[in-house]
Amino acid sequence: MAEITYMTQEGYKKLMDEIAHLESVERPKISRQIAEARDKGDLSENAEYDAAREAQGLLEMKISQLKSTVANVRIIDESHLKSGEVQILSKVTIKNTKNGQQMTYTLVSEAEANLREGKMSVGTPIAKALIGKKKGDKVQVAAPSGTIEFEIVEVGF
Repeated sequence: MAEITYMTQEGYKKLMDEIAHLESVERPKISRQIAEARDKGDLSENAEYDAAREAQGLLEMKISQLKSTVANVRIIDESHLKSGEVQILSKVTIKNTKNGQQMTYTLVSEAEANLREGKMSVGTPIAKALIGKKKGDKVQVAAPSGTIEFEIVEVGF
């Protein structure tokens, strides 16, 4: 059974846009590369043809994986989320109790995670420790360098 992926409407739209781009732009581009390589003659020693066929296989695999993810997406209804408690879509500010460094993340699905945008997957050790907690709570997170303690400074949306 496929794994259910929870995501925002925005994340779902990005996924659908990516599938549409791969199918309408990338797929025809690779088909043209294969046709051009085929026109050059002997396929048994044609590296361009082999490379284009391999690229086609990788593209089709990516499209298939994305469609599989989309088939099992559940859109999160943001109106049903409880404020004050850390959960998916919460925007959480945490402070490292040892060095005082503060960080703010929005907890999102694995498919939407992007740390440069401040979006942390709910599957990460930090997010798992934060889920269900409230402002002022302290959590312990195991890291390669040892256990790190964070204090929840703010929880919102």
